[in-house]
Amino acid sequence: MLDIMRNRRSIRRYKDRQIEEEKIEQLKEAALRAPSSRGINPWRFVFVTDKPMLEKLSSAKESGSSFLKDAALGVVVAAVQGESDVWVEDCSIASIILQLAGCSLGLGSCWIQIRNRRHSNSMSAEDYVKQTLALPNEFLVECIISFGYPDEAKKPVAGADLERNKILTA
Repeated sequence: MLDIMRNRRSIRRYKDRQIEEEKIEQLKEAALRAPSSRGINPWRFVFVTDKPMLEKLSSAKESGSSFLKDAALGVVVAAVQGESDVWVEDCSIASIILQLAGCSLGLGSCWIQIRNRRHSNSMSAEDYVKQTLALPNEFLVECIISFGYPDEAKKPVAGADLERNKILTA
């Protein structure tokens, strides 16, 4: 697991290559196996492989989401309003589980923050995603995770670069 964590980086450039269905199924399983506070599992995952839809979703935010149009897969991570008071935490945990699983499968990924971000002056990124995908109003969108075969190489963060001063002992 530490090797996966050492090698996982935010990848924003992808090869023009589809992800095999068995790998997508493994990502689905990983998402559903994510831990959840009190086992409530408030999250919902929308797996998007349709290129025109990925292109629409790539403009969800004013900046920082355009690379989604070149991804082979986007996973919208959302929750149902009222199911859990810690839905943000549960969705965040599921999101990193998805990214680590993707790395273990040879895929690159990147988190696209949606909650509390703007699509435009008149619309939130969350409302844009819900409208684009025709999601129910009670859905709360945390993020979109882009996936694809990396078309860029990033070195792991060196051990010396870790901020060990942020670890305290008592």
